[in-house]
Amino acid sequence: MKMLRRNKELTVKLQIFKKDKRAWYSFLILTFLFAATLPAELICNVRPIRIVVEGKSFFPVLFTYSEKDFGGVLPSEPDYKSARFLRILGGVSETPTQVAAENAFGLQPNDFEEDEFSIGLEDFEDGGVVPVAPRPVETVAVSPRDYSILWPPIRYDYKYIPTEANTGNVVLAAPYRTAAPDGESFIASSWADGHYLGTDDRGRDVLARLIYGFRISMIFGASLAITGTIIGCFIGGAQGFFGGWVDLVGQRITEIWGSIPRLYILIILSSFLVPSASLLFLILNLTAWMGIAAYIRAEFLKIRNFEFVKASKGLGVPNFTIMRRHILPNALTPVVTFFPFEVTAGILALVSLDFLNLGVPSPAPSIGELLAQGKNNLQALWILLPTFTTLTLMITLLTFVGEGIRNAFDPRKTL
Repeated sequence: MKMLRRNKELTVKLQIFKKDKRAWYSFLILTFLFAATLPAELICNVRPIRIVVEGKSFFPVLFTYSEKDFGGVLPSEPDYKSARFLRILGGVSETPTQVAAENAFGLQPNDFEEDEFSIGLEDFEDGGVVPVAPRPVETVAVSPRDYSILWPPIRYDYKYIPTEANTGNVVLAAPYRTAAPDGESFIASSWADGHYLGTDDRGRDVLARLIYGFRISMIFGASLAITGTIIGCFIGGAQGFFGGWVDLVGQRITEIWGSIPRLYILIILSSFLVPSASLLFLILNLTAWMGIAAYIRAEFLKIRNFEFVKASKGLGVPNFTIMRRHILPNALTPVVTFFPFEVTAGILALVSLDFLNLGVPSPAPSIGELLAQGKNNLQALWILLPTFTTLTLMITLLTFVGEGIRNAFDPRKTL
């Protein structure tokens, strides 16, 4: 009976939430954007989704292959966007000029055999250097092969830096035609190279970094809100249920710990620890629980005096079972109501620290790092405006969802 009543209450709250069109549509848009960016590797990647060579399929987006797997000579992973890799796929034999151009020193593994590679003292005397003719590069004639490549919609990931461009501009390439430095000619749009929002100050694709950055921000914010909520429920619930010296000591420790700015903690720990996303996550979790712990403590202090709690204690039910099965389900209103705002706070914390260069280290995609690039390159509006718009849209949608949930859980609201 109790479970049926609780399910009916949740159904009523869901109907109230759906009636708030602004909150409901914001939730749908945010869910769609997050779901669309989850498979970011299938949308933005320098690795093809599928390569078929003479009927044999390869899936570089899922597995790592070497150049030898495609008929090359190098044991390392190929650059799938390079002209050399396309020649290997097509079975076109390379000329000595092409190999020498790609190998700056023109050295081959057999150039270091003991009977052919030697240097004497006379080689360093004035006029004693005798030019040595380069060894002819042996080529193996390969018959042409049939192949096909299925690329993602965006042929770049968040860290790939191209070495050449059709427009002649790799760094800070604009997604529209711009004037050349000479003032007489024009530089074509970066669309010619597949950069639909241009490139940043290192030549990386802005759209790819935005997509990956949106996914990381949402996952980071949600994860921080979940862990902070769990820790806050545990600490606040223990204070509210037991009261007395447990509550007194817990409150004093919370006040002392909360008076220390998170930025100072991060700076101190980053001075002797290697910065990483996991370290940043742990540091922010040190204080992320404090807000929700205060609300849970107040709910537990109120509910612990109800008759059903006293009856459970009289029947000998363990304290942890009472807290988990009887009090916590009735104290979840502030948890659910404040969860979207906790996600927003986590995202803003990550963006702020990345903007100050104290967050996730490069080349990890980051909205805060893109905002910093836009500040340092005010002429590159294609970096600042899309990044600012993405961050604003994300925070606004989360705020609308949070307000809708808060109104739905308001006991004064009726159908």
